[in-house]
Amino acid sequence: MLDKNYKKRIIDKFKIHGSDTGSPQVQIAILTEEIKKLTEHLKSHKHDFSSRRGLLRKVGERRRLLKYLQKEDEQAFQQLAQKLKLKIAKKMLDDEEEKQRKLEEGTVVEAAEDDAETEKSPDDEE
Repeated sequence: MLDKNYKKRIIDKFKIHGSDTGSPQVQIAILTEEIKKLTEHLKSHKHDFSSRRGLLRKVGERRRLLKYLQKEDEQAFQQLAQKLKLKIAKKMLDDEEEKQRKLEEGTVVEAAEDDAETEKSPDDEE
């Protein structure tokens, strides 16, 4: 768990407006610091499985918040990822581009198949 003053500094650094404590950016920043702290703990305490489970839960929660932020505000997502130096954000961007590329290719392929079917209909051969 993070120290109260340390958590307040994180909130002050990532808040969007004066009384902001719960925006996705703030939550992601806090989770990132908690993940770093738990990771360091687990390096020296390899058999602390309950802490490992907590770490995995925090990582999953951060991933969900990152997805939400990416969907709602792409620019804020990129700025936050750059500030926090998140590797997962780069992977998420690459995955999104790949999905978009496949969708575009899929619609092009489907359209070409539909055109081919209309050209060779069984009624035309008679």
